[in-house]
Amino acid sequence: MTAENTQAILISLQVGFWVVLLGFPIALFMGWLLARRQFFGSTAIGTLVLVPMVLPPVVTGLLILDLLGRNTTLGGICAKYAFPLSFSFQAAVLAALVVGLPLYIWAARSAFEAVDRRYEELSLSMGVPPWQTFFRVTLPLASPGLAAGMVLAFARGLGEFGATAVLAGNKEGETRTIALAVYTLLESPHGEEATYPLVLASLGLSIFALVGYERLLRWQRHRLELDNG
Repeated sequence: MTAENTQAILISLQVGFWVVLLGFPIALFMGWLLARRQFFGSTAIGTLVLVPMVLPPVVTGLLILDLLGRNTTLGGICAKYAFPLSFSFQAAVLAALVVGLPLYIWAARSAFEAVDRRYEELSLSMGVPPWQTFFRVTLPLASPGLAAGMVLAFARGLGEFGATAVLAGNKEGETRTIALAVYTLLESPHGEEATYPLVLASLGLSIFALVGYERLLRWQRHRLELDNG
C-alpha cells in the first residue's frame, strides 16, 4: 500500500463522513415531509429529489458546476472567502452529497412511513406537544431506517466518480478519492497491478457498509414485528 493509495482511501472516508453528516438534517426533514405531509406539489418534490439518482453522474457534476462554479455569483462569493465549491475538497463532498442524497431521503421516507401513527396519536392525545412527540416517539422508532440511510449514503459517496471528476477534479491529496485513484493508475503504464490494494480496500468498505445496512434493516423489521405483535 503506497502513501498515495492510503491518502485516496482517507479522502474517500472523509468525503463519506461529511456526506452522512451534512445530509442527515436534509434527509430527516425531507423524509418526514414526504412521509407525513400531503400538500400540493408533494409528488413533484418527491420526484425531483430522486433525479440525481437516475441522471448520469457526469451530467450531475456538470449541472452543479454550472450553478456553483467559480464563475457563478454564489460560487464566486464562496471562492472569495476561501470556500470554493468547485475543484476543491468541498466540491468532492458536494458532488457525493448530491448523488447520495436521494438514497438518504428515500430511506428516511421509508423509515417514517413504517412508524405506526397510533403511537404518535396516543402521545398527542396525552397532551405532548408535536415537536416533543417527534423527538420522543417518531424519531426513535424511525432510527433504524434512518441509520440504514446513513450507511447507503456513505457507501454511495465512497463509490462516486463521475460527478466528482467533473466538479472537483482529480487533485492528488485533495480530491483524488479511491475511484479517481484507480482511474489514474489505469491510465498509467503497468498501473493495473497498483490498483489492487485500492480495489480490495473499496471492496472491503463496500461489504462492510452493506452488511451494516442489512443488519439495520433486520433491526427495523424486528422492531416493527414487536410493535405489531
